[in-house]
Amino acid sequence: MKSQAAMLRIFVLGTIALSMVVSVRAAEFSIAQIYIEYNSTPRDLGYHVSLDGEDWRSLSIINPRGKIIFEVKGKAAYKDLGMTELFFEGAEPALADFPLDDLLDLFPEGVYKFVGTTVDGERISGQDTLTHAVPSGPMLLPVDHPDANTLVIKWQPVVATPAGFPVRKLEIVGYQVIVSKFLITLPASATSVTVPKEFVQSLAPGVQLYEILAIDVSGNQTISEGSFNKK
Repeated sequence: MKSQAAMLRIFVLGTIALSMVVSVRAAEFSIAQIYIEYNSTPRDLGYHVSLDGEDWRSLSIINPRGKIIFEVKGKAAYKDLGMTELFFEGAEPALADFPLDDLLDLFPEGVYKFVGTTVDGERISGQDTLTHAVPSGPMLLPVDHPDANTLVIKWQPVVATPAGFPVRKLEIVGYQVIVSKFLITLPASATSVTVPKEFVQSLAPGVQLYEILAIDVSGNQTISEGSFNKK
């Protein structure tokens, strides 16, 4: 009987411990990302942050050197209700004004920790690894726009980092094409996109701008800007 009682205590304690582990693991940001966005046309670079989590009240981001680089705390109604999603962009200085090496040194490669508290006072956390693996901007090819209904945007695949950037192995996972309010994300195998004719028809005649982003597996992304003359 003593043996069965001991086994029962072990089972109960194990169940409690397991539930505590599950509870701790549940208090995690579902999204916690920090990444580089480089625009190869004006040659400016910035760091973006994106996160999502249920009903958090405060947040700190800690860099690999152990330094807090960002803090936010809800007050009044946000202190009571909490927050969920957050996205922000850091300033994007031109590399002609802010040397690349100095800009990269501000955000060293490594693990960035996202630590916060929920409205219930529980800890919520996440982490992401920032790398300096920045893709080159996609090489834009001439746009096919023979008439007012047809628009095909083309580019060459990205295989290397830009000149002057740290040499890192890249793994392009996709491309994103933006024309005014039209936005589409494509797989890494894509080198062109045909814009729906209904959207092409909605564009005003004259010069129209577009962007193509190359996205690395790290989340780092690089923009190339182009234009075409809408018929």
